This record gives sequence, structure tokens and C-alpha cells, in this order.
Amino acid sequence: MQLSRRSLILGGTAMLGGCASVRPSPVALTATLPTATATLAAPPALAVTQVPPLPLDPSGFIHKDLMQRAMAALDIHHRRIPLRDRMYLVDFRRYSGEPRLYEVDLLQGEVNAFRTTHGRGSDPTHSGFAHDFSNTPDSFMSSLGAYATAGASWGSQQGANVLLDGLEYSNDRARERAIIVHGADYADPDFLAREGKLGRSYGCFSLSHADLPTLRERMGEGRLLFAAS
Repeated sequence: MQLSRRSLILGGTAMLGGCASVRPSPVALTATLPTATATLAAPPALAVTQVPPLPLDPSGFIHKDLMQRAMAALDIHHRRIPLRDRMYLVDFRRYSGEPRLYEVDLLQGEVNAFRTTHGRGSDPTHSGFAHDFSNTPDSFMSSLGAYATAGASWGSQQGANVLLDGLEYSNDRARERAIIVHGADYADPDFLAREGKLGRSYGCFSLSHADLPTLRERMGEGRLLFAAS
């Protein structure tokens, strides 16, 4: 809800009056005043200081090419992604045991990093690296490209989650494939400590149960999630 603010400015004008009487002099004096052209110096130009935008990812967590592609996706899909306060990037070039889902604060430039899984079809040998990607149903692969977050939801199998709409040919079947953001035991820290890597999903972006509530609320609806390899 937006509150309108009004301000009332009151002003007054004060007028000062005064007069003086002077006895006329018996001798009329004529004074000739020299004419001069006054040249007014132009006021100094005001220096305008433009505050540059805060740099994104000052710590350098994210590959530059991934950041550039994500920023381009914001503009390309601006009708489907109206919110530009935060965006989410997934770098599938990184090992699954490493943080590779990035929450980028587009206003302050700060980045938070989380772990997320890839699909079992993208890594059939369970090496911890995603090699193959697909938009095909039942491929169990991760899909690349730009998604729009479509709000918090709840499912009978995965529980609390965030819905995603794929915006490109490489992921536009995300709803049909039920590709979502959800919590999973195989993305929890104890699984990572035991296996040295995260487990694999059916193509969803699975998070630890501890990370999901915060991200579920903050992802909301109408923000970019961009996945690349």
C-alpha cells in the first residue's frame, strides 16, 4: 500500500515603507553621472556529480559471461520479468558440491551463494558435474536458459516449492515437466558430507531444506532465474 504525502508551503510577503523630507537648497546643483556598462560575470557552472551504480558481485563469485548473459535476459524477457531488485543465476559448470546458485541483489550489488542439484539425466554416472541438458519430458535432465519465477506453491510430492515458467525454446516445457525449486534430503549438508557431492533430481533445482524457506519467499513471482553451463 502506498501512502501519499502532502506538504503545504506557506509564504508571506512583508513590505517596508519609509519617507524623508528635505528642505530645498537655494542653489541648484547639476551633477553629471558617468555612464558605464556593467558586465555581470556568469555564475560558475555547477559541477554535477553522477553517482555510479554499485558494482554487481564485487567479490567475483560469478563468471563474467554468466552475469552478462543474465543481464541481457532481463532486457529480452522484461515483459515476463517485471521485478528487477533480485535475480537468480545457476552455473552448471561448477561441481554440485559447490555453491552455484547465486542470488544477486541488483540494487546493492551483493551476492549470496547456495548449493543446488542438477538432473540425473544430465549426469548419468553421478560424477557431480552436469554434462547434458534437455527440455524433453522424462529425460530427467536439467534445462538451460531464462525462467520467470511464478510464485510459491505446494505439491503433494515435494511439499513447499517455487514454480517456474521457462521462457526459451530450451526450457519452455518446464511446467509440463514440473521443473520447480524445492527442498530435498539429497541436497542437505549431511548428504554432502557423506557423499562429497549432492544427489541428483529429475531436473528440478533442489535445495537444502534449510535454504528453501528463505529463497522461496524471496524468489516470489516475476524474477529471473537463469541457468547456464
